[in-house]
Amino acid sequence: MFRAAVETCARASVLIAVLTMAARAAEGDLANDYPTNARADYVFGCMVANGQSRDTLERCSCSIDILASILPYDRYVQAETILSMRQGVGQQLSLFRNAKMFDDIVADLRRAQAEAEIRCFR
Repeated sequence: MFRAAVETCARASVLIAVLTMAARAAEGDLANDYPTNARADYVFGCMVANGQSRDTLERCSCSIDILASILPYDRYVQAETILSMRQGVGQQLSLFRNAKMFDDIVADLRRAQAEAEIRCFR
C-alpha cells in the first residue's frame, strides 16, 4: 500500500515536471514572464468574477501584474494544474488533494493572489 502511494506520488511529480518544462518552452527565454494568453485568461476570469467594467479591467490587470511579480510562471502553471486535477475524481487524482507538497504549491499561489487583491482591489 505504501509503495503504491510512493509510486503514484512519483508519477505525479513527473507530471508536474513535464508541465513545467512545457511552460518554460512556451514562454521562451523570458524568465518569470507570463505569456500574453495566460495574462488575458486571468484577466477575463477575474472580470467574470468581479464585474465587467473599466475599473474592474484595470484592477484585474493590476492583479495579474502583481501575481507575476511574486510567482514565477512555472510555479503558477503548477498550481493551476494541481487545482484543476483536484476537481477530478478517482484514486490517482486523490493524490493531488492529499499531498503536502502540492498544498505548498497551491498555498504560494493563494498568497500571491491575496497580495494582489490587497494592492489592486482595496
